[in-house]
Amino acid sequence: MIAAPSSSDEAARLLDLARYHVLDTEQEEPFNRIARLAARLLRTPVAMINFVDQHRQWGKALVGLPALESPRSQSFCACTIGSGAPFVVENATTDPRFRDNPLVTGAPHLHMYAGAPLTTPAGHRIGTLCVAHNRPHPLSSEDLQSLQDLAALAMQELELRRGLLDAARATDAQRRQVEELRQILAHSRVVEGVSSLMDLDLPFEDALTTAASLVSDAIEADFTAVLIRRGPGYDVKIPRAARELPADMEAAAASLLEGTSGVLGTLSGRSAPLYLEDYAAHPQAVPALIAAGVQQVAYVPLGTEEGRPIMLVMRVRDAEVDGWRAQDRALLEVAGRTVGHAMRRHAALDRAKGEARADGLTGVFNRRAFDEDVAGALSEVGVTQLAVIDIDGLKRVNDTEGHAQGDKVLRVLAQALKAEIGTRGQLYRLGGDEFAVISAEQADVLLAWVDIATRAARHTVLAPVGASVGVASSVEAGQADTLLRLADSRMYEMKRRRGDL
Repeated sequence: MIAAPSSSDEAARLLDLARYHVLDTEQEEPFNRIARLAARLLRTPVAMINFVDQHRQWGKALVGLPALESPRSQSFCACTIGSGAPFVVENATTDPRFRDNPLVTGAPHLHMYAGAPLTTPAGHRIGTLCVAHNRPHPLSSEDLQSLQDLAALAMQELELRRGLLDAARATDAQRRQVEELRQILAHSRVVEGVSSLMDLDLPFEDALTTAASLVSDAIEADFTAVLIRRGPGYDVKIPRAARELPADMEAAAASLLEGTSGVLGTLSGRSAPLYLEDYAAHPQAVPALIAAGVQQVAYVPLGTEEGRPIMLVMRVRDAEVDGWRAQDRALLEVAGRTVGHAMRRHAALDRAKGEARADGLTGVFNRRAFDEDVAGALSEVGVTQLAVIDIDGLKRVNDTEGHAQGDKVLRVLAQALKAEIGTRGQLYRLGGDEFAVISAEQADVLLAWVDIATRAARHTVLAPVGASVGVASSVEAGQADTLLRLADSRMYEMKRRRGDL
């Protein structure tokens, strides 16, 4: 028995398979129906939809066999995914690759096998639709075409299933975000001043230090700082000192920037607050702070994320308040939780803003992002070039090869063009088959980028595709709408010259 070799892009193939979340799931009627149709059309007692994992073959739909999982080394389907064409074994009992296979020498005693690969839009063959017989059973070319057609239907079902799963996950993410917002509102009622401050249109770090100052006043602290992680150390924001501190105490506070000295150096990964009633008794206490009279110290994490800020609160030896009272700790911890929720909300809003500016199909910026960015680009020093790109031949691809292939052209062209642009500009999908590039590079450079990306897209489909490009400079038009109209008119002029309108 000779095992089928792995493909050269096996890691990428396995990742593509994993994205469908289909392995080890229950049987589903759409796939069972396709397997039954394959058995009926090709007149075989056995039909299966199998997926080839790293070390095994797993069956999603089976006709004529019980639930089947077998080692990949024994898999006929592992050979099928080696190419895009149907794979046929007319007589497994004499084929040197399979004559010793347990599926041939024992039940179900396979004699004939034929399989068609399940090929993803990314071009990876992740499994097969196959039929088998325990006696000689020649198949015609029409039979094999039927098998390929049914395999394509199975792949469409997989894509539909994946889309539904993605939609369900998005809904769940939205539900979690709504629940998180409810929690934020609940906590805002506990510390109205701090939460209201977090809602103001202020730079977040400024709001953070002001909130710490409010808390410092309430608990009668002598010194309060917010420590914000910057690489291996911290930035120290000092919102309030209730008294003038000695120079040696200020010098000792500078050591906090290192992030690895004193008590602070022991707090990495700690999520709970730390309250010290006698700072000097801690083995990692900083001698200069002890000498300056620091007695009580509280370290309160602000939030739960990795690299979260820390609020540092100190009282000196002659402070009027003796020890960290229960009400002090409650206020510090509620404030810490409130700020943590505010930080997550800001992060969620930043993510939402980023998603609102992204094109769902290609992953590049969308028309909304273009409208927001183009005016800013024109206000920068130097010459700004705008290229408007229209994909020629996309309708032909959609009509003859299907919309999945048309979408693939758009994705490949967008990613190839984005890779060419790098940090020298920005790429936007304006809608449909139209893209735009904003860059300070010369027009011939932009045209070269488009040419390279177009060549990459051509390799994904059979129908000819190209691109019509119009380039306009900020020297010619200083307003965004004028610049866009000029580039658009030049693009359509190129399209007219080519006869693509």
